[in-house]
Amino acid sequence: MERTDAIAEHSARLPAAGALLELLKPVTWFPPMWAFLCGAVSANAAWRSDTLLIAAGVVLTGPLVCGASQIINDWCDREVDAINEPHRPFPSGRVSVAAGLVFALGWSGLALLWGIALGPTVAAATLLGLVLAWAYSAPPLRLKRNGWWGNAAVGISYEGLAWVTGAAVIMGGAMPPPAIILVAALYSIGAHGIMTLNDFKSIDGDRELGLRSLPAALGADRAAKLACVVMLVPQLVVVGLLMVSQHHWHALSVGILVLLQIAAMLRLLRDPLGLAPWYNATGVSAYVTGMMVTATALPSLTLL
Repeated sequence: MERTDAIAEHSARLPAAGALLELLKPVTWFPPMWAFLCGAVSANAAWRSDTLLIAAGVVLTGPLVCGASQIINDWCDREVDAINEPHRPFPSGRVSVAAGLVFALGWSGLALLWGIALGPTVAAATLLGLVLAWAYSAPPLRLKRNGWWGNAAVGISYEGLAWVTGAAVIMGGAMPPPAIILVAALYSIGAHGIMTLNDFKSIDGDRELGLRSLPAALGADRAAKLACVVMLVPQLVVVGLLMVSQHHWHALSVGILVLLQIAAMLRLLRDPLGLAPWYNATGVSAYVTGMMVTATALPSLTLL
C-alpha cells in the first residue's frame, strides 16, 4: 500500500504532456522549417521523390532542433520568467527544474541522433545548431545578453543552418555547392535585422534586467534603422547575384518584394515601438517569400 502511494505521488509530480508541449513552443517552428524547405528547393526545384526525406528534415529543423532551443531557453530563463511570465511551465511549478533539464538534454540528444541519421552534413549542421542554442541561453556565454551576438546565433540557426540542412538532405547528406551556402549566409545576415525588430516587444524589460538587446542598447529609432539596413543589404546582393547569373525574372520578383519591404520600412520608422509587430506581419512576409523565389533559381545558378 505504501509503495502504491509512493508511485502515485511520484506520478503526480511528472509534468503533463501539455506543459512539455508548451515548452517546445510550436509557434516558433515555422522559420526554420520554411528555411529548410527553401534549402530543399534550392538543391532540386522538383524535389524528385524525396517526400519522406523532406518530412524527416522538417521534423528535425522544427520540432526537434527549434523545439530543443525553446526548452533550453525557458529552463535558463526560469528566474526571469518568474517575474515577467509567472504562468510559464517552470515558474508556475507545472514542470520541475530537474525534469526540465532532463527534457532539454534528452530532446537535444534526440535531435542530434535524428540529424546523424540524415547524413554527415546534416549531422554537423544539427550539432552546430544545438551548440548555438545552448550558447544563446545558458551561462557562461548566454549570447542573448548581447543583441549583436544573440541575434547572429538565432539568424544562423533558424535560417542558414536550416537552409543548408534542406539542401544536404536532398543531396544525400553531401555538402551543398558554394552558391547555396552563400545565399543561405546572406539570408542569415538579414535575419539578424528581423530578430532586432522582434526584441522591440521586450525593450523595457531588457533595460530593467540589464540585457543588451539592440533596441535597449541603441534606442528604438537607431535600432529600427539598423534592422532595416541589415535586412535590405543582403537581399540587394541576392538580386545582384540573380541578375549576373541571368535569372532576370527571379531578380525582378525579389526586387519587387524588396520594394514592398522598403515601403513598409518607411512606415515602420515613423513609430518603431508601435509598428514593429505590424512590420513583422507584413515586411517579414515579403522577406521570407523572397527566400523561396531565390531558392527556385539556385538549382540552375552557375555563377559560382
